[in-house]
Amino acid sequence: MADEIELKLALGDEAPEALRRHPRLAGLTSTVTRLGNTYYDTPQGELERARMALRLRRADDRLLQTLKTRGQGGGGLSTRGEWEWQVPGPGLDLEGLAALPPMAERDFGLLERLVPCFTTDFVRETWWLEAEGVALEVALDLGEIRAGNRAVAIRELELELKAGEPAVLWSLAEALADTVALRPSDTSKAARGGALLDGRWTLPKGTTSTAWLHRATVALDALADTGQPAWRGEARRAFQQLAELGDDALDDGALRDDARALAAALGGEGWLTPAFGRRMLRLARRVPGDIDLA
Repeated sequence: MADEIELKLALGDEAPEALRRHPRLAGLTSTVTRLGNTYYDTPQGELERARMALRLRRADDRLLQTLKTRGQGGGGLSTRGEWEWQVPGPGLDLEGLAALPPMAERDFGLLERLVPCFTTDFVRETWWLEAEGVALEVALDLGEIRAGNRAVAIRELELELKAGEPAVLWSLAEALADTVALRPSDTSKAARGGALLDGRWTLPKGTTSTAWLHRATVALDALADTGQPAWRGEARRAFQQLAELGDDALDDGALRDDARALAAALGGEGWLTPAFGRRMLRLARRVPGDIDLA
């Protein structure tokens, strides 16, 4: 098992080209891979309820099986348990899956009930950044999630830490946000696929500063996938609540100003700009990320 530590960022329409032109990436050689993924669960959604995601991934001539467990974090940054191994195919390696620690206390009958639920197909463009004990993978994913006859776009950036401290992820994201329209995203591809399959999104409750930021972030994820303006209103109200909290996490007046400015920006169209992303990243970096993620 390895812990996957990554910062997930949703991108605006023009952001991929702006990203490729950014000084931090423009001089580097990228690698392009086409990835086809099928996610599995029981008809009752037992893995999703346990906050686990199981997929088969076709990468070039290899078939990889991956199990990810419940994420911890917030504001786009997450840490998850991840097991990945090559399998012969064409279906799941149920024996290998049953041997993993997260499955130890589960009935083998659950594994026999697993069925394909939805797919994600995308092109991944990857850059590798390495210097002074720090190594990062920068992955731009463009494609779609499909469940039955419904589909939503994938347009996101994943900054994955391979060596070093998580602070370097925030520093890189803030540098990219100088010219790239981006924002933190808390919803995994698997959770987005589940929402597409079910035809509904559920917002987490807002109580603490961490919870209100998470609620705002998930509302923006729902807005991106559904296009329904009500989600923009939910995100705006969550940022307003965040600005009004008497919380030690927001003891800096500038952070309250950022929360108010984010709420104001959501009052109109065209809100996802580099300035919006920089403000949201500042909030996410300072507010403790200690909640369970889908």
